[in-house]
Amino acid sequence: MKRIFFITLIIVLCFEPILACTNLIVGKKASADGSVMCTYNCDGFGFSGSLFYSPAGRHDKDELIAIHGWGPSHEGQFVKQVEYTYNVVGLMNEKQVTIVETTFDGRLELVNDEGLLDYFSLMRLALQRSSTAREAIHCMAELVDEYGYNSSGETITICDPNEAWIMEIIGKGKGRKGAVWVALRIPDDCICAHANLSRIRQFPQEQKKSYMSISSKNLQNINRPEVECVYAYDVISFARELGFFSGNDANFSFRDAYCPIDFENVRYADARVWSFFRHHYSKDEMDKYLPYINGDFDKCDHLPLWIKPDAPLSLRDLQNDMRDHFEGTPLDMTADMTAGPWGMPIRPLPMHFKDKDSIAYFRERPIATQQSGFTMTCQMRSWLPDDVGGVTWFNCDDANMVAYVPLYCCITQVPDAFRQENNPRNEFSFESAFWMNNWVANMVYPRYSMMVGDLRSAQKELEDYYFADQDSVLLAVKGMQPVDRQSYLNRKSIDYTARMMQRWDKLAKYLIVKYNDQIIRRTDENGNFLRWGYDTPGYDQQFIDAIGTSTGDRYKLKKVIERRER
Repeated sequence: MKRIFFITLIIVLCFEPILACTNLIVGKKASADGSVMCTYNCDGFGFSGSLFYSPAGRHDKDELIAIHGWGPSHEGQFVKQVEYTYNVVGLMNEKQVTIVETTFDGRLELVNDEGLLDYFSLMRLALQRSSTAREAIHCMAELVDEYGYNSSGETITICDPNEAWIMEIIGKGKGRKGAVWVALRIPDDCICAHANLSRIRQFPQEQKKSYMSISSKNLQNINRPEVECVYAYDVISFARELGFFSGNDANFSFRDAYCPIDFENVRYADARVWSFFRHHYSKDEMDKYLPYINGDFDKCDHLPLWIKPDAPLSLRDLQNDMRDHFEGTPLDMTADMTAGPWGMPIRPLPMHFKDKDSIAYFRERPIATQQSGFTMTCQMRSWLPDDVGGVTWFNCDDANMVAYVPLYCCITQVPDAFRQENNPRNEFSFESAFWMNNWVANMVYPRYSMMVGDLRSAQKELEDYYFADQDSVLLAVKGMQPVDRQSYLNRKSIDYTARMMQRWDKLAKYLIVKYNDQIIRRTDENGNFLRWGYDTPGYDQQFIDAIGTSTGDRYKLKKVIERRER
């Protein structure tokens, strides 16, 4: 008798902004401690974030997985199960393989609604079946060939403790089952990023002594260490067939064929990559790409796919990068009157708007954004056992407004605050990490410069504790049997999450008292409220300076001054 299992998704594709995510990637020689790292902001209104979990298991040869993905219903359609599936926590499995993504859409005529697998189902299946990044690429290529692909264009990050890869994939359109794709190994000493725009242009198509490039006809060779580029055998010929490309093979650009650029997708997407690179490379050199960010493609039509940073990145560096709003750049979202009275880096949707004269404007789209469902920074460490080496630093909501909580890749118990059933979409809950974080964030957003310092203190307090505790964790698990390590790391992950929830409850109650009715209640040196005394904060100077331009003489004190002089 066939046994049927189900693969479910934590989010439903209902709203366009869900497509807007960010991945930052760090090779092991570009990191301060030798770990491979990557990040994911999963951005989109209409869903509450939670932590996906799939347990490890052995399966009978006739087991099937029912697929309930996005788009059209696929009731009665199944994927064959494999003999063993790995434990998956978030988007990292027990072998420290991590897969995250951003959507670039590309040519929408290549979406095939008849395909079975959307990109999240594809990623989850690969995580359950792969022990290395290369195996995951092989797995995803075979799955789309066998079952079809129904999403638009995706850029996928695939990492393990030793390697980081970037893979871009897009369907072939209605009536064509598979997908075209290309995957490149990121150099160990480099950093890379993608954010809703195809990044891969030309790629190696030849074989050399130092590296090897193979097509999907030779996937059996993917585990050879010299292989650094893998691509669908028809990635170029298919583009020719549809009229997307007509030059020499050597000049073929995946991005230009399958995701032509315009000002909007560059400014909304590649600007985030540019800002990340600018944190870790010469600012003067990166500012030479500003014409590209501003839509002048005659001067420059792309960013580097990856760069070698000026200094190795720590995990905390990467977490701070995920909180970016272009601060300190010409695109700084806190530096003009659109930031409002208190320097708010958050902007409401839609992305476009018009003034009274019907002149169209746009707003910036930074890495950190209010519509995040969840955020994660993933660390994979080759010198440690997998169960303690792989850590997903996770939380729900905006990366800028939360503390990252360490969760180990071997855990078999999802902390209560991150469980799907405790994070209802349309009902506030004190048991929900998503709603506790949103409670605090939505108090801070409108009076950002006034209140964010208190949030930063709580955020730093928690993250300092978590990072300081990691050495004791590594010491504690030394000599433990795997089953004991797993039990210990379950408890640590649960305790870390509970500590975050308690601290955020305390922070929320502190903020409502301190900033009640638009004042700032005074405190002593220990942060305790004084019985009496408060300050009135006024507005940020940039907003004050803009008042006269906007309102003319309305608020000037001239008449009052004249009366006093008389």
